[in-house]
Amino acid sequence: MTGVRTGTGTAEQPRDRVPPAERGATRIDDRVVAKIAAQAVREAVGPPPPDGDAPHATVAVHHGTARVHIELDLGYPCDIGARCAAVRRRVTERVGALADLTVSEVAVWVERLHSTAKAAERTR
Repeated sequence: MTGVRTGTGTAEQPRDRVPPAERGATRIDDRVVAKIAAQAVREAVGPPPPDGDAPHATVAVHHGTARVHIELDLGYPCDIGARCAAVRRRVTERVGALADLTVSEVAVWVERLHSTAKAAERTR
């Protein structure tokens, strides 16, 4: 063993260090990946409608590949297909970048459409 000086004394380090790639693996829990996905949804479509629920994501990770299920509310009228495509793109990008996972599937379920006209009528 060789000694390494620190501010408080000498720490011992082994001479035969294990290379970083062979030390082990980092596993990110599915709940953490789901939170990343839900945040990506908010980034893609903005905040939920005034009377809508926040987006919810569930994730299944298997061998470095994630399958994501998104549930969200949207304001109406809007281009639903474009919004869902934006969600799929953003979730794939963010989960890949932050969790280093390949996203094989993003299923988007629009739970409710909230009419912006009804919200305007209620505020009068």
